[in-house]
Amino acid sequence: MRNRLALSVITCLIIGLMIVSGSVSAHEVNKNAIALLIAKDKAGKTVGTGSGFVARPEGTLVTNYHVLVDAHTIDVHFPNGSHSEVTGILKVDRTKDFAIVKLKEGFYSTLDIGDSSTLKPYDYTSALGYLSAEVTEQENKVQGQMAQTYGFVLGIHSQADPKTPFIYTTTAFGPGFSGGPVVNKSNQVVGLATVEGRSINLALPINTVKGFLDAKTIFSLQKLLEEDKTSLDAMYYRGNHFLYGSGDPDKAIAEFEKILAINPSYILAHYDLAVAYRDLGMLEKAIGQYEKTLELNPDFPEALSNLGGYYFREGKLDEAVKLFKKAIQVYPNFIQALSNLGAALNKQGHSNEAVPLLKKALALNPEFAIANFNLGNSLFALNRLDEARKVFELSQEQGIDFLSMHWKLYEIHKKNQKFQDAEKELKTILEIDPFNEEAKKKRSEHPVAH
Repeated sequence: MRNRLALSVITCLIIGLMIVSGSVSAHEVNKNAIALLIAKDKAGKTVGTGSGFVARPEGTLVTNYHVLVDAHTIDVHFPNGSHSEVTGILKVDRTKDFAIVKLKEGFYSTLDIGDSSTLKPYDYTSALGYLSAEVTEQENKVQGQMAQTYGFVLGIHSQADPKTPFIYTTTAFGPGFSGGPVVNKSNQVVGLATVEGRSINLALPINTVKGFLDAKTIFSLQKLLEEDKTSLDAMYYRGNHFLYGSGDPDKAIAEFEKILAINPSYILAHYDLAVAYRDLGMLEKAIGQYEKTLELNPDFPEALSNLGGYYFREGKLDEAVKLFKKAIQVYPNFIQALSNLGAALNKQGHSNEAVPLLKKALALNPEFAIANFNLGNSLFALNRLDEARKVFELSQEQGIDFLSMHWKLYEIHKKNQKFQDAEKELKTILEIDPFNEEAKKKRSEHPVAH
């Protein structure tokens, strides 16, 4: 339960997680300090799972606040087979989305806490957590598979709240990673996995949490439940879960509208309301909510890029380019915005300007297929046909199968007098669009290879 980035690329592509799991060695993170959290309602039914890590040996555990929402009890399971439970709460920050909880009395293995202020772009990061899909509960026996992912820092920027910075990283967070540790090359915790995305994910810097790790005052989960009945943040996370976890945009809209009736300036409610409307095909309403989001925070990078994507599809290229450029000004390593800006500039006839932007996006994420496709389009427009062909073929290997790409490949092969390859592209076009009259005509006129 936690929001994924709803990023609009000019055609979206989901990139898989790079995940490994295995036994602990002397050079690995102390995985025995990383916990699977299972939140249950009053009837004992599981309402969600998350991750967390022990920061103090007497049982101080850190996780995301949203993992606790609507939980009457929280069971805590460790990879060595031991288990515990949350007995109280030491600190909650709903806006920044972290919680520090107390486990039942005992002596616990811990992780070292690092200094997130030293992070800079391209620094190594690794995340650890329990994938929700791998958690099983049978006859009071719980099993979960810890996964570890790797990547690097793209930058440290605010998102919806200008006062709350996040570590933007290529390190993938799978569903269920919420609250898990993000560590540096010394295996010190520098962040808290908070927002799951595609090519980028957001971690809350550990320095935001560090000052509260030795808190002494404890309050109960029951008190949190009572407070959350009127908490707009709790409402937001419920709506967020409906939208991204349950795939129910109608229920999500109902929650977000309740929030906005009380506080019309709740930025994330506007932002995710746009996503919900998009999922329902209500594009004008989605655009209106993105515009409202940017009225409230003109530097929200994902909202800038997403609204730019809508303008691009509507042919409003000048407006789209302006928004993509602003997104990159705010967040220079914004992979999707770099790709989107490259596509828009190419569409405007500025292909020479597009190529370096697209190459930068691919340097940051070589597996970003749509950026390869956009680069192929720009190279084709510059008549750099052999380079375009290679990039198109790479994007094809990565899953792109657009009609326009096959037409360009046909033109390239035809110009190079590779008639068999050109014929193959016409066949592919007709497989995608069997009634394409132009492809039928060209195929009938095509030279026969001997």
